[in-house]
Amino acid sequence: MPETQKLTYRALKKKVQTFLKSADFDRSVEELLLLPARQVINPLFSFLYNKDAQVRWRAVTAFGAVVAKLSDRDMESGRIIMRRIMWNLNDESGGIGWGSPEAMGETLARHEGLAKEYAGILLSYAREDGNYLEHEMLQRGLLWGIGRLSQVRPDLIKDAVPFLISYLNSADATVRGLAVWVMGLLGAKDARSELELLTRDEAEIELYSGHKLLRKQVKELVQESLAKLSESGSVSSK
Repeated sequence: MPETQKLTYRALKKKVQTFLKSADFDRSVEELLLLPARQVINPLFSFLYNKDAQVRWRAVTAFGAVVAKLSDRDMESGRIIMRRIMWNLNDESGGIGWGSPEAMGETLARHEGLAKEYAGILLSYAREDGNYLEHEMLQRGLLWGIGRLSQVRPDLIKDAVPFLISYLNSADATVRGLAVWVMGLLGAKDARSELELLTRDEAEIELYSGHKLLRKQVKELVQESLAKLSESGSVSSK
């Protein structure tokens, strides 16, 4: 039996934490993928709501990588983890589901098969006629997850533009800013007028991109998104 399989949960969690705090995170992800996926998932779930923002976001990245690799070998195991995420976001679970939308988005961005099966479910959490998430903190994670998926598989998201536009009017600056970011990724021409209303929005938000935590003003994201709307391939909901 490999040495890693003999680790207790506590020891394994400490090992995973070391990887998540590593100065060379990209290399750490590769090393993390060498550990038994089914054992690593539980510690990663626990780090999805860690108080340290960097650790929390790195856990999202690592989670997606681990589940994608596991799903390549055993698709049903990947589905089981997706259902666990969905349960975490269910009112009946008794929890709140911190980090779950982000983890789902990252995983679907990394695995085409899971994306085709679960992208619609991820989007349903943004729809008032679906599994709408009312908590603004969860909406932040959801919009990030949708944006992450949009970066890789925009074809699975583009039809969602009509009900994502409403998030541009959120009282929560981070929700607003992330919605702006998503509109840019999708080249959503229908959102232009709403985006233009936010060109003076000086609220600053935190955005995790390229494995880095960035500070951005909403108006900066607006300018970036408006520029993308001018590029070819912009989509319309009409």
